Amino acid sequence: MADIRSPRQVVVVTGASGGIGRAVARAFGARQTQVALLARGKNGLNAAADDIHHAGGTALAIPTDVADFDQVEAAAARVEEELGPIDIWVNVAFTSVFAPFSDIAPDEFRRVTEVSYLGYVYGTMAALKRMKPRNRGTVVQVGSALAYRGIPLQSAYCGAKHAIQGFHEALRCELLHEGSDVHVTMVQLPAVNTPQFTWVLSRLPRHAQPVPPIYQPEIAARAVLHAADHPRRREYWVGGSTVGTLIANAVAPGVLDRYLAKTGFKAQQTAEPKPTAQPANLWHPADGPTGRDYGAHGEFDDQSSPRARQLWASQHHGVLAACGGALATAGLALWRRTRRPARGRSGSE
Repeated sequence: MADIRSPRQVVVVTGASGGIGRAVARAFGARQTQVALLARGKNGLNAAADDIHHAGGTALAIPTDVADFDQVEAAAARVEEELGPIDIWVNVAFTSVFAPFSDIAPDEFRRVTEVSYLGYVYGTMAALKRMKPRNRGTVVQVGSALAYRGIPLQSAYCGAKHAIQGFHEALRCELLHEGSDVHVTMVQLPAVNTPQFTWVLSRLPRHAQPVPPIYQPEIAARAVLHAADHPRRREYWVGGSTVGTLIANAVAPGVLDRYLAKTGFKAQQTAEPKPTAQPANLWHPADGPTGRDYGAHGEFDDQSSPRARQLWASQHHGVLAACGGALATAGLALWRRTRRPARGRSGSE
């Protein structure tokens, strides 16, 4: 497998114009890699390309709607023609609707599914078409705690993330069966401070917000780069809230259903009313010809953490297991020593 830190490595990032995709693209650019940027919004794409150039990397911006397989395939072909063989493909692009299920139209639900699920499938298809004949390469699927645990007001998004999880597991099994040196891995993220809460179609009465605790997108970017460096792991959990949610859902999902029914509506809205002129990127990019560059960060910087202590633990399972084993061995030896009878005395005294 190619060295992730090679300055000539070729990386594709979908959804690269803003949010997590933008942060991931910047992080790869800081490694002076060649980064292909796929998204719909030209303003965000051009700004992301500038970020990468300033960091010392090479950028290729390709306006692409990932819900259209022909566009994704054409983008992949252009990347290989202009930059070279694709080493890493990172699927990030998504859209959503903040609303109760009964308030989402069928075409809106379909659009979310096409972008947020099939966009990952199409990107993976285009990547594997090129990686498998070379028997090298990595696909990173950017997921969420919501790939395991659905929450109210995000039925379309949760459905897409659950679908990605199942698709990822099935594909990974097939690659293992083939003995392929092409790898797929997934990064399950917590709530992240991205512009999605400014541009996702919302029918909520108040301004949408991520469910605290909130993390900065650079945390997600570091996790994605680590996963690309170490793709043999099936997935990575990022953030203590992700770990806690997934454990609680595994142990007591019914209790969590009732808890989220009581708290999930309020937790996803601020006290402020929804802006009357809020853009929606479901059908058209919010950062289109007349839009602005939204960048990587959303509106919640003052509530967001730039660090995630749990991330280190997720990335170093082997170290923690070795330390735990050493402590257990030492503890067992100490227990046996304290239980050993004193020399010259009967054990029954």
